Amino acid sequence: MSTPIRALVIVDVQNDFVEGGSLGVDGGNDVAAAISTHVAAHADSYAAVIASRDWHDADSTNGGHFHARGEEPDFSTTWPVHCVSSAHGSDYAPGLDLTHVTHHVRKGMGEPAYSAFEGVTDDGATLTAVLGGLDVTEVDVVGIATDYCVRATVLDARAAGLAVTLLPGLHAGVTDATSATALDEMRAAGAVTP
Repeated sequence: MSTPIRALVIVDVQNDFVEGGSLGVDGGNDVAAAISTHVAAHADSYAAVIASRDWHDADSTNGGHFHARGEEPDFSTTWPVHCVSSAHGSDYAPGLDLTHVTHHVRKGMGEPAYSAFEGVTDDGATLTAVLGGLDVTEVDVVGIATDYCVRATVLDARAAGLAVTLLPGLHAGVTDATSATALDEMRAAGAVTP
């Protein structure tokens, strides 16, 4: 039996998703630092370390992802302005060490996107293509937010036939209730979760 080939997917550890950001999650900065510690200790065990970012257009609703002018966001399908490509909020959080990151994926360019599998690298490759090109069979997933973009990434990874582990202590959610529901969904899809 061949040895599994693993990759790490770091989901959306960005300024707008940690404390002080437009959609800041409690514990986001701690998660960024904990991910950096994990990657420094385990980078050699991964065929790739991939970091995704929300990357939205400044001058549109991004396909209805941002709330329309004069309306309030519902925090389910419409959101406050965040991770605009030309703004500080889209940058990686300062606590995330990018030294070992091998691929950067941007998603949500003019349209709603949650999963890292909806994004592309700078040269236009999908995450599925990157992982397939490296013969990856297993992914560890970490990042923000457990109940939205991490959830979507885990579910898409399972749908792509990958073995998935959500690493404990290396993700943060918007609320405890929605995060618990998301963890149940991930487990039901066959992912290993804390």
